[in-house]
Amino acid sequence: MRRVLRHAPIFRLICAFARTRLLARRLKTRLDVEAWQQRRISRWLRGAVGSTDFYRHHNAAKLSSLPIVDKALVMAAFEQFNTAGLSSAEAWQVFESGRQRKGYVVGASTGTSGNRGLFVITDAERYEWLGVMLGKLLPAFPFQKARIALILPLHTTLYDSANRTRRLHLEFFDLHRGVAAIAPEIVDFAPDTIIAPPKVLRWLAEHDHSLAPKRLFSAAEVLDPVDRDIIEKRYKMRLGEIYMATEGLLATSCAHGTLHLAEDVVHFELQPVQDTDLVSPVISDFTRQTQIIARYRMNDLLRMKTDGCPCGSPLRAVTEVIGRSDDVFELPRASGTGIVPITPDVLRNAILDSDRSITDFRLIQIDHNDLRLLLPDTISSSAADAAETALRRLLQSIDTHPRISLSRQALSLPTTKLRRVERRWYRAGSST
Repeated sequence: MRRVLRHAPIFRLICAFARTRLLARRLKTRLDVEAWQQRRISRWLRGAVGSTDFYRHHNAAKLSSLPIVDKALVMAAFEQFNTAGLSSAEAWQVFESGRQRKGYVVGASTGTSGNRGLFVITDAERYEWLGVMLGKLLPAFPFQKARIALILPLHTTLYDSANRTRRLHLEFFDLHRGVAAIAPEIVDFAPDTIIAPPKVLRWLAEHDHSLAPKRLFSAAEVLDPVDRDIIEKRYKMRLGEIYMATEGLLATSCAHGTLHLAEDVVHFELQPVQDTDLVSPVISDFTRQTQIIARYRMNDLLRMKTDGCPCGSPLRAVTEVIGRSDDVFELPRASGTGIVPITPDVLRNAILDSDRSITDFRLIQIDHNDLRLLLPDTISSSAADAAETALRRLLQSIDTHPRISLSRQALSLPTTKLRRVERRWYRAGSST
């Protein structure tokens, strides 16, 4: 019995992996997906959700009857959303000390906007997470071994669970040390699978020619088309995607490269964003038992795929993860009072489409009517002028004429998330 209990987390991993692979075959229609979700959500609401302090005084019989929450509320009342009894102050103390509470894993987001998020899960839940990930990304596991290089700016013991299996070797590389510093170690590790932000995959594609991975996955930040092109041309393979956040695993790409929502473990409400073809997700992770993620509003912007995927999956597909709602520029309307919102993808496309030599940039809203455009110092003055002209024309076409300051300089890679379009100014009452 003791031997069985000692290896219980591995059994949790195996069960989650097997369930993920089984559902990939059994869920053939939207009705199948919705029926599966309904059964699991009903059990989850009666159990974990109903026993959590925040939801004791809410009607937890139906998901739609629960209030929509966001990061600010969850972080302010952290102890009411988790059954571990951890306040945010206690959770931060555990996380920063590196001494985890027995049986639990406490982690945090990178907090690129200055608003870091916490999560707490049990050891069993982290193995369930790993089983789902392996089921979606490495369907040949465990018959096929894998050496995975995970390159991220923040390590948690969540990732260490992978090395409890003999068929899987996962090595974490700390991006805070800089890509150039860790690149030789990545090469020495000789991974067959690399999971990293697109800026890292692109740097490796442009600077190292000895890596020969079998699988590549972009994760942790927005994948821009210009980065995808450079990475895929170098490695001569399709670049996969993982859409993941502090709140959990949200989507993975199929063999055809289409990003599918992880609707076998997460329920999504896709709320339309006014005056755009984008949506913003409200998620409910019905596998989470310790920290409840129920009707949690993300600040991400997604463009959904309107036609089917050749893989035949009934899981809804994402054409593109655009970025964050707090990076939507808000500029004064030239014709009078009011604000013109403009999403990151529209700004990005205007700059990149202006000249083929431009493959990197930074555009920052620094004040209510001031933008800063930074371009690499390697491009020509004519290309820089073309980018500025294209940006001005775009903005004028939507009735706004902000001041644009242009400069050419070396663009370094940030150790946290790369945000090519970034809003650093917020008007009173706007989202942050």
